[in-house]
Amino acid sequence: MAEAAQSSVGSTALSYRHGVILVLLAGVFWSTMGLGIRYIEAANVWQILFYRSLALAPFLFLVVAVRSGGRPLPVIRKVGLAGVVGGLGLVIAFAGGIFALQTTTVANAMFLFAVAPFIVALLSWLILREAVRKATWIAMAIAVTGISIMVWEGISLGQFRGNAAALLSALGFAVFTIALRWRKLDDMMPTVFLAGIFAIITSGLVCYSASYTLVISLNDILISLSLGVFQVGTGLAVYTIGSKVVPAAELALLSMSEVVLGPFWVWIVLGETVAPYTLMGGAVLLSALAGNALSGIRRKPTPIL
Repeated sequence: MAEAAQSSVGSTALSYRHGVILVLLAGVFWSTMGLGIRYIEAANVWQILFYRSLALAPFLFLVVAVRSGGRPLPVIRKVGLAGVVGGLGLVIAFAGGIFALQTTTVANAMFLFAVAPFIVALLSWLILREAVRKATWIAMAIAVTGISIMVWEGISLGQFRGNAAALLSALGFAVFTIALRWRKLDDMMPTVFLAGIFAIITSGLVCYSASYTLVISLNDILISLSLGVFQVGTGLAVYTIGSKVVPAAELALLSMSEVVLGPFWVWIVLGETVAPYTLMGGAVLLSALAGNALSGIRRKPTPIL
C-alpha cells in the first residue's frame, strides 16, 4: 500500500523528521498482516475480508470526518469515478493479499507485493503516457529476475497459487495508484474508505453465493477486526500525515520497512523461516526497489516513482 500515495515536500527539518518516523511507523503497522493471518484458525479469505472491512470502513469514515471538519460526504463524493476504480482495485489487492498469505510464506508474499511500484510505472507509461526514467526500466528488469526466482521456487513447492495471488494483489494496488494519478487525487483515505465498502459487499456476496457462513470463531472475528483498524486503518492514517512532508522517492525507500518487517515478525514469533531461493529472489527485488528509489532522490524534479 505505501507506494500508492503522492506527497509534497515539507519546509522544516523537524517536520521532515516527524514525517519519516510516521512513515516508518506505518510500515510497522502494515507489516503485521502476515502475523495476524497466521493466527486465523479457520476463516477463509472472504470471511476475513468481510470482517476486516467491517472494521476498516467505519474507522476511515471517522478519520475522514475529523479531517474534513465534520463534512465527510462531500470529501468522499469528490473522488468520483477515480475513487470507484481505485476502490475496486483495492478490493482485488485486499483479497489477493489475504489469499497469498494463507497459501505461501509471508516472506514470499511480502516480496511479491513489493513489485507494485514497477507495475505502476508500466501502467503509467501505457495508460497515462507518463515518462518512465531509464533507471526505473533497469530496476524493473532486475526485479523480474528476482520475481522469476521466487515464482520458480513457489512452483516447485506447490505454492504457485499463492505467488499468483500476491502478484494479483500488487496489480490491484497499482490500479489504485493509477486511479489516484488519473484524477490527481492527493488524499487516498476516501478511496480506501470506498474500498472498504466495496469489500464488505463483495465478500458478503461471495460468502452468500458459496454458502460460506459468517458465523466464524470469536478468535477469527477479533483478529480480522483488529487487522481492519490497526493494520490497515491506523497504518494508513499515520502514513497520510507523514507523507505530506517526505518526498515521494524517499517514501518508496522508507516503505520497504513493511516488506522487511513482515517476514521478521513471523520468524521471531512463530519460527517461520525464509527458503533460500525466496531470500535470494527477495534480495534481488529489494535491491532493484532501493536502487530505483535512491536514483529518484538524487534527481529533481521528483520522478513518478
